[in-house]
Amino acid sequence: MRVTIAAPAKINLFLEITGRRNDGYHIIDTVMQTVSLFDDITVTYDEDGSGIKLSCTDDEIPCDSTNTAYKAAEAFFEATGAKTGGVTIKIKKRIPSGAGLAGGSADAAGVLVALNELTDSGLDTESLAEIGEKIGADVPFCICGSTMSASGIGTILSPLPDMPGCSIVIIKPDFKISTKQAYETSDKLGYDNIRTGDKMVNAVCNGSLREISCNLYNKFEDVADEAEIELIKNELMEAGAEGALMTGSGSAVFGIFEDEDCAEDCRNMMSKKYDCVYLVYPEASGPRQISSGGLFGAIFD
Repeated sequence: MRVTIAAPAKINLFLEITGRRNDGYHIIDTVMQTVSLFDDITVTYDEDGSGIKLSCTDDEIPCDSTNTAYKAAEAFFEATGAKTGGVTIKIKKRIPSGAGLAGGSADAAGVLVALNELTDSGLDTESLAEIGEKIGADVPFCICGSTMSASGIGTILSPLPDMPGCSIVIIKPDFKISTKQAYETSDKLGYDNIRTGDKMVNAVCNGSLREISCNLYNKFEDVADEAEIELIKNELMEAGAEGALMTGSGSAVFGIFEDEDCAEDCRNMMSKKYDCVYLVYPEASGPRQISSGGLFGAIFD
């Protein structure tokens, strides 16, 4: 049997790094939002088969056991005790890598949701998130989706009201930022001046797009110290965005627009300068099934 899952990207409306644990993991305070930029994850499961096979439309993505989607399949069978059989994972990438959009975590979340369906395991969202935590800190949120605050290493999740309707323009510049290096730089800068996400949480709870836009913050912007990040933010604001911010450890930058026509004009204008420009909207859920079928019932394109 086979299912295809649409796995959405995420943006950070607020992100502060509050410290580093003795085990090397960093403690964060963040507010995250899923958006309508999806990878398609097609998973085929054959009880009589054997092994995990993975392919991806992006040649730069590894298709071996280091891939988070591959790790997700391993973690699922280890946690559930379901018969491993044969698993084929095909990833149609739309979420750019090295962008801070949680593309790899989204793919892992999609695999967990798909295998839960294919094996009739019947796990609830909380149980899937527990498995996801073993794969990566962003995976539990990517399974749940919508609007949430997160603490700890990013796995302690608290649901928030849905983000107000708006249009979001995301721009991924040509360069990538290493999350590992970003955290290492953050350690060198220290953690003396810590902001809290209270104002952002209140803004979301108030349903105020203006408040949300005024309270956007990402500690990694200071860490990245990339002139092009600030340039893109300024361009988005000049194009009519209510607010602009780099997401995650970067390098993608997003602008929040109240007016959809203004956002479309911005997307069209920025597409002349950057290859990766997306017009998206807030999503109120995590991965969702978009198709299903028999073992040989579809062609992956």
